[in-house]
Amino acid sequence: MPRIAVGTENDHPIEIHYEDHGSGPPVLLIHGYPLNGNSWERQERELLARGHRVISYDRRGFGRSSQPTVGYDYDTFAADLKTLIEHLDLDDVVLVGFSMGTGEVTRYLGTYGSQRVRKAALLGAIPPFLLKTNDNPEGVDGEVFEGIKAAIVKDRYAYFKDFLDNFYNVDKLAPERITDQAWQASFNVAAGASPHATYACVDAWLTDFRPDLPKIDVPVLVVHGTEDRILPFEATAARLPELIADVRLVPVKGGPHNIAWTHPNEVNAALLEFVGAKVPSPA
Repeated sequence: MPRIAVGTENDHPIEIHYEDHGSGPPVLLIHGYPLNGNSWERQERELLARGHRVISYDRRGFGRSSQPTVGYDYDTFAADLKTLIEHLDLDDVVLVGFSMGTGEVTRYLGTYGSQRVRKAALLGAIPPFLLKTNDNPEGVDGEVFEGIKAAIVKDRYAYFKDFLDNFYNVDKLAPERITDQAWQASFNVAAGASPHATYACVDAWLTDFRPDLPKIDVPVLVVHGTEDRILPFEATAARLPELIADVRLVPVKGGPHNIAWTHPNEVNAALLEFVGAKVPSPA
């Protein structure tokens, strides 16, 4: 099981689990909260079949990575990503983030630049800035996030139930696009996440990415569900074309937050075209 050290806590290593498969132009997949790298299965399969090397990893606190009580901020998340990219010596990589993972992509490019990056894709985007402030009236009231943290403290399993129902718009899309079994699989992954990370990541959601966005100098694909209840389309993705120099916005009509699972045909078509996937010639 491949792992790399990205820091320490009380002299114990903090390790990130990653998967690295296939060959060809590299694509690095960064998962959303509260899932893990396996959540990309419907995209990884298509990318591998079309001749790409596909790397995914579990964010600290989630999946098979270490579960420390430190480092749940986007500067640290981006540094973890940088360590992985350098460890694998990736060049001309396409970074693909979903939900929280779009924050890693944005902060990485804003902090470290695009020397190793060819393109970037944001699915269910968290930028530019979720919190409502005087200069960000499109944001969400801070009390909403305090309520989320209180719900996690009270009973994080009950919170995950409500969260995942809205993550998949279960009332509208089950069972055709999200089965009970797939929902339960997501719940099981969420329940296995670090209790500390589950709580601490909520504050990270309020990161202001507006200073990072003008620094992005690679082509960017944004794919976002129009009925996203977790990161509403108008407050997030719809604002990005004015803030990123080279961006293509693909709304997924009726899509929930996790469009990568519920609408794989639409997501994969846009992603494969964007990364320039080539169908292998017949033998």
